[in-house]
Amino acid sequence: MIQSEKATWPEIKTAIEQNRVAILPFGAHEEHGPHCPLSTDTVMANGLATRLAEQVDGILLPPIPYGETWNTSGFPGTLSLSFSTVKAILMDLGVGLMKSGVKALIVVNGHFGNRAPIELACRELKVKYDFPVLLIDYPGLERLASEICESQPAAPSFYHADELETSVMLALMPDAVQMDKAQAEYPDFPPTFASEPIYLHTFCKSGVFGDPRPATAEKGEKLLDGLTQESMKVVTAFLTKL
Repeated sequence: MIQSEKATWPEIKTAIEQNRVAILPFGAHEEHGPHCPLSTDTVMANGLATRLAEQVDGILLPPIPYGETWNTSGFPGTLSLSFSTVKAILMDLGVGLMKSGVKALIVVNGHFGNRAPIELACRELKVKYDFPVLLIDYPGLERLASEICESQPAAPSFYHADELETSVMLALMPDAVQMDKAQAEYPDFPPTFASEPIYLHTFCKSGVFGDPRPATAEKGEKLLDGLTQESMKVVTAFLTKL
């Protein structure tokens, strides 16, 4: 693995000539309750991306620390990019990588709101430039959570500032987690939650969805190991087609 933020241009040139793929963590800067930092999504995406880059000997790009987080903007500290900006960032970086001779890009997404604009950018990069882009969005997460975590999610497939994310943060950046401030909240989701735009602060006081208190670094390591294994199945299939 080579980290582009620490590399020189001749080193990147050599890595490109060796047909190494680029790996981009795409995070966010948003609330994660009173106990986890605003950078949680970015730290998690970078943690998984680093493991994947090690597995495939790839070019690890610096993480994008902002994302499309409008629905948590009612909590101070959250900073959101627009849908079009997220898409444009990935388009610009994808075109730049392609022009540099990189054969493919793997994007590790750490935030749900980024998914739609990233998917659209991936499609346009393929259609307009025939540049292969793979989106990794925590495959197998629901199964891993059910096997490793003790608490129940606040809603099916909804993990935010809960035991799962807190455990991964304890494994990756323990000094940034304030477990003495961890609290549980299982808010009542509005009936129209999945059918209309809704700000999360209108029905969740703490910004926590679930119970982070049972979180441990050991669980976080198991979750990361599982996510790496599941992601590598997809990555391997992608790379074999290049």
